[in-house]
Amino acid sequence: MAPTPKLPIVYVRGYAGGTAGIDQAVTDPFYGFNQGSTHIRIGSDDVPCFYEFESPLLRLHLDEGYRILVDGGQARYLATHDRIPPETIWIHRFYDTSATTWGGSPREFRLETAAEDLLKLIDTIKAKSGAPRVHLIAHSMGGLVCRCLIQKILPDLGRDPTDCVAKLFTYGTPHGGIAFDVGFGVLERLRDVTGINGAEIFGRERMYEYLTPKTETDPDGPPPAWDARAMPEQGRFPFPHDRVFCLIGTDPTDYDVAHGLSAATVGPRSDGLVQIDNAYVPEAHQAYVHRSHSGCYGLVNSEEAYQNLRRFLFGDHEAEAALVGVRLPQRDDTVWQAEVRLSVRGLQIVTHERTSAHWCPIQLPDGSADDGAPIPLVNTFLCSTLRADDFGTMRYALHLRILSLQRRDGLLNFNDHLEQTADFDDILIIDARADPAAAVPALSATWNSAITGPISAFRPDGHAVHDEDPAPGVWACQVRLPATAAPILGEDARIRLTVAPWG
Repeated sequence: MAPTPKLPIVYVRGYAGGTAGIDQAVTDPFYGFNQGSTHIRIGSDDVPCFYEFESPLLRLHLDEGYRILVDGGQARYLATHDRIPPETIWIHRFYDTSATTWGGSPREFRLETAAEDLLKLIDTIKAKSGAPRVHLIAHSMGGLVCRCLIQKILPDLGRDPTDCVAKLFTYGTPHGGIAFDVGFGVLERLRDVTGINGAEIFGRERMYEYLTPKTETDPDGPPPAWDARAMPEQGRFPFPHDRVFCLIGTDPTDYDVAHGLSAATVGPRSDGLVQIDNAYVPEAHQAYVHRSHSGCYGLVNSEEAYQNLRRFLFGDHEAEAALVGVRLPQRDDTVWQAEVRLSVRGLQIVTHERTSAHWCPIQLPDGSADDGAPIPLVNTFLCSTLRADDFGTMRYALHLRILSLQRRDGLLNFNDHLEQTADFDDILIIDARADPAAAVPALSATWNSAITGPISAFRPDGHAVHDEDPAPGVWACQVRLPATAAPILGEDARIRLTVAPWG
């Protein structure tokens, strides 16, 4: 497959708060996207250790050949050059006009204005680079600025968002707003009424204003069923969900340490600021990583985020894994959960992690549900160019654990409970061998329980799993689970692996 031409990248930063926060943000030439980190938590003990991550901007320079063009300012560079290369990175400096550090009369910050200015920047970049579209990468509120552009500003102008934006990647964006785990809604109402430091932009009423086109706006406000997280795929100018990736943080404690804020305010199921359930667009690609909203253990300055970002933007294949044919024991007193981790050979981090310890396991349907429906486990992207030559294959490990919790009288029963002990626990080792003559790579899959010796010494026998999908360009197979899983998931339970071209 021929490599996809590189497109310009525009970074859009998150919420800076009131005037003091804005003034601090504008002192950084790259709005914080140039910040690296030296802290990482690995292993079951979650103890920090040294791991140097250079920053997403520098890594894109080193790994993908991108450049940051500055001549006293990126705006000045654009104004004084008729042509720019497409492999460039641009920072949307929308806070500058609202800072007091430049003197004069700062402009009051408004999210719609930031989205309008983003469109001006994109149009200029497209005209001078010849690129048909740009990639948008956003942290926190920056993702809402991008969504305002896609869902409101462009449709109001009669323009198709897909003519401007190729892909949208968000780190810790409050797609469903910011809610608190205390106060029974009082804190949210107080925030939205007072508008303290402009934080009402995370409230339902205000979000409805900047995420809804004028022609579709209800003057009475958002209807009861309106979901702020949703990006409609119907209507005049839909934006495809498969072009959106949401990175979700699951570490509230480290945000608490970095910012002096209590994780109890938004609850443990969060990155410290954004609750897990509010951090994604339904039907979009998602990855869960044990990182906080910001700080030295933050999402943006993390290897986990960068690896997901790089594969989403530049990968050549999309891979999915799902549980199919599951028939759990029909027991009204038992709740079933799945935990998954996705590891990539050569990386010292886990690229996707949903566990009960991080408050985000996959809830499995009970025995009375419509059994057999696919249960998505992980969705990721493969880069054949990242394959190590000395191994010959791209290797991924999907760690699957099935856990049960028993209930009695509506409460969890711990009498016969073994903490953090799974009813089923195994690792599927997946090897993808790229074939230049084929549209998709050939895959082999082996359970760790069937491998003799260390995984690092294991080499697949060269026979790929049979492709069960006759459609051209799509490869699919079903991998039988080990016999130990049958009493739990049923005799017909399989892992369904699907690979398709991506670009």
